[in-house]
Amino acid sequence: MDLKWTDVLDIAIELDEAHPDVDPQYVRFTDLHAWVCALENFVDNPEGSNEKILEAIQMNWIEEKD
Repeated sequence: MDLKWTDVLDIAIELDEAHPDVDPQYVRFTDLHAWVCALENFVDNPEGSNEKILEAIQMNWIEEKD
């Protein structure tokens, strides 16, 4: 399944699988952006994100950890 910036929950799940030992609460947005862009199924424009999208991804990732 191809991932785009709007797929915040699916991205969070993929990040949790790719980085199982990371506490997403402490991930900087610059690192988060790079990790999303590095996901195998990510196909969106890397410049298409913003702070609101990254925050939504981070919040979903935190919820996935719980």
